[in-house]
Amino acid sequence: MPHTVGNKKLLTRVRRIQGQVLALENALNDGAECGAVLQQIAAVRGAVTGLMSEVIDGHVREHLGREDVPQAEREADVEQLLSVLKSYLR
Repeated sequence: MPHTVGNKKLLTRVRRIQGQVLALENALNDGAECGAVLQQIAAVRGAVTGLMSEVIDGHVREHLGREDVPQAEREADVEQLLSVLKSYLR
């Protein structure tokens, strides 16, 4: 079973992100000042980065760090992780 299934900590982070995105939408609809909009965008980005960090940590520990994972599977997981990181960092 993946380490993300039912992870309450991750779900809490996602709910926080949903609230931040809703606040951003409301700020845009209400004609908020650019500074407030930029601050909300930064908050959303920080929250998503925190979520990504948490999932990467679990992925590395569960899929790459365990000695019982076959080498071929480990290599495939490394390639997948690197691909996702490259797309995230663009």
